Amino acid sequence: MAQEFSFDVVSDYDKQELTNALDQARRELATRFDFKGTDAQIEHKGGTLVVEASTEDRARAAFQVLVEKAVRRKLSAKLFKAGEPKTVGKGRGQIEVTLNAGISDELAKSLAKKAREVAPKAQVRIQGDQVRVTSKEKNSLQAVIAKLRDDDSIPVPLQFTNYR
Repeated sequence: MAQEFSFDVVSDYDKQELTNALDQARRELATRFDFKGTDAQIEHKGGTLVVEASTEDRARAAFQVLVEKAVRRKLSAKLFKAGEPKTVGKGRGQIEVTLNAGISDELAKSLAKKAREVAPKAQVRIQGDQVRVTSKEKNSLQAVIAKLRDDDSIPVPLQFTNYR
């Protein structure tokens, strides 16, 4: 019997790396000259982050600092889904950022369709919040990984696990 190879497609993030990126961003906001007096803050509340500063423009800049620090720590920029900046009390700017992870049912179907386009003989199964791709050829699995990794239309960061 021929051997079968498989891998799982998941969308998750390393919570410790997110904490480290938040700490680095807070440290930089506290020490950078252009943020002096803006009282820039980043709070982590469950699945959302709240970026706040003295103006909406400074809040946007603080969000950019956060994304830069996260990308350096190997977190995808797709993880952060920023809302529109809004003005809260005393003219302060605030941005609510949701953490964009997890594979929804319609996204799983879309990923399965893209995988079948690349490797028609591969079997694709949706298992909750992950997609398992199985094939008898390693090359077709690698082609599927390359296609999904290079596709910018996928709204969440993807990881490929359990490659065997």
